[in-house]
Amino acid sequence: MGCFGRLRYRYLVSFDRSKIINSEFASSAPPEFLFICGAISQYLGAALAFSLFDDVGTTLVATLRVIGAAIVLILLRRIWRRSMKELDLAWTALFGIVLAGMNLCFYLAIDNLPLGNAVAIEFLGPIAVAALGNRSFKNLASLVIASLGVLFLAQVTSEGTFTGVLLALAAGALWALYIILGSRVARSGAHLDGLGVGMLIGGLMISPTALASIGNAFEYPLLILVALSTGILGNVIPYGIDQIALQRITKTRFAFLQSLLPATASCVGFVALQQRATINEVVGIGMIIFAILLRGKET
Repeated sequence: MGCFGRLRYRYLVSFDRSKIINSEFASSAPPEFLFICGAISQYLGAALAFSLFDDVGTTLVATLRVIGAAIVLILLRRIWRRSMKELDLAWTALFGIVLAGMNLCFYLAIDNLPLGNAVAIEFLGPIAVAALGNRSFKNLASLVIASLGVLFLAQVTSEGTFTGVLLALAAGALWALYIILGSRVARSGAHLDGLGVGMLIGGLMISPTALASIGNAFEYPLLILVALSTGILGNVIPYGIDQIALQRITKTRFAFLQSLLPATASCVGFVALQQRATINEVVGIGMIIFAILLRGKET
């Protein structure tokens, strides 16, 4: 386990020393690095989850992913030691419901739309947060460039359904709310504990959507365990990183840096899957990097 892994493990399992660990970790890793690490984990988890859709069911995979992640965080953090007041339960529950709904809507969207279309539409959520949070010329210019970069990467086509578009729009709106509520949870006393409790509440709230697929739990028991494990890659690591980042930077900059997610996904494809880069992908990644440099390090 490398330095990054050791710091993450110590941070997740040690409540008594969390402030010390968080300070050490935060001072040594720039937000961009955190986002890239989270994006790699998130897309690996999404790829694993997508492979289960046909056998397990989209809604059941989404539900198990969120609940599985919640169980892992609750056990690692020993959240039962915290009081309801410390967890800021009302905001934590709302945050978890939004997070779970975002996951569910995106999974349903990519079941009805090409992935590129869904990513491009969903990205409207963080764009709105970034645009409304800082209206300076430099911020708006960099946001336009980053958005165009995402469109180049997304490879939007005319395929898909109207239902898919609506689901992707819903995922984008929930993504915007996730950023706003996540910032509040990160800066409260709840932090990672709030993430765990919130995901459990959110997972239970969306669980009725999975009732039609519940029979798959008996037909494919091993795949159900795999679906639960996708929560570690897809939720625990990336959303845990989000909570660390949101303690350090504003939700406006956080929203802007979301453009690193599709860029990272393309780079993973180049390196890990040996996929040949298209001109559009190279241009898109270049535009996103330029936009981040243009905006600079303002919080």
